[in-house]
Amino acid sequence: MREYGKVHSSFWSSTSIRNLSEDGRTLALYLLTCSHSTIAGVFRLPDGYACEDLQWPTERVREGFAELFLNGFANRCETTKWVWVCKHFDWNQPENPNQRKAVSKVAHQIPDACAWTHEYKRVCWQSLDFPRPEESNPSGTLPKPFRNQEQEQEQEQEQEEPPVTPLQGGSIVPVASRRKSAAVTFKTFLDNAKKNGEKAISDYKPVWQYAERAGIPNEFVELCWAAFRDRYAPGGTMEDKRYTDWRKAFRNAVEGNWFKLWSFDLQGQCYMTPQGRQQANAQRGDA
Repeated sequence: MREYGKVHSSFWSSTSIRNLSEDGRTLALYLLTCSHSTIAGVFRLPDGYACEDLQWPTERVREGFAELFLNGFANRCETTKWVWVCKHFDWNQPENPNQRKAVSKVAHQIPDACAWTHEYKRVCWQSLDFPRPEESNPSGTLPKPFRNQEQEQEQEQEQEEPPVTPLQGGSIVPVASRRKSAAVTFKTFLDNAKKNGEKAISDYKPVWQYAERAGIPNEFVELCWAAFRDRYAPGGTMEDKRYTDWRKAFRNAVEGNWFKLWSFDLQGQCYMTPQGRQQANAQRGDA
């Protein structure tokens, strides 16, 4: 635990931070300065900690993390609740051997079950007292949301956008040179998909591939889409919410089981929860 955190003065003027919603910026600043953060840029942050500090409901915290993940700022493992501020060492390199030892001590505390532990060590090994890790495929059986294997599935389209270091002063790639879409409402996303002759979700392979790997029935994914649509469509509780990639946002909703529509029994079988039955009943009522 730290008594203070360092925030570069360019935080508020950087393009990547300006592209975040108000909640996204607040959560990003919180991760950089909260008492739970560490010198290693990784720390455990259960929902309750953030909810208490920010005075937010759980769903608002989870959606904030989803936005920060989509923008490459932070990665949280939903199984272990460990958070990684992805560019931490770009702004906070260890300044002496004692700090390096402290960083290494924290890094050794990351659970093996954490979804991003391999990626963290691969990216940050030079700042740790670790040998350089061998390049390998870390996909395996990773916990639910925010997993690096899903980032790799979209590697081709992400390679078109040069990385941006949100808090680092100095050279930031001009907006004109990046192919980053503007954040739009859910209605605009649906209108654009219809205009382009695209299906909103049914042809989006990553979400269906994940559901198959995780053992989530397709009808549960469709139920999740109905709940997602109800929340963000006109008349929904968050109709003004904007994302740059709504398909990715929905994939996160499935991986993170945002609406708690399903669960797994001790044998690993997926079953519908009371919330799921409620959503299914509501759908039938609308039909």
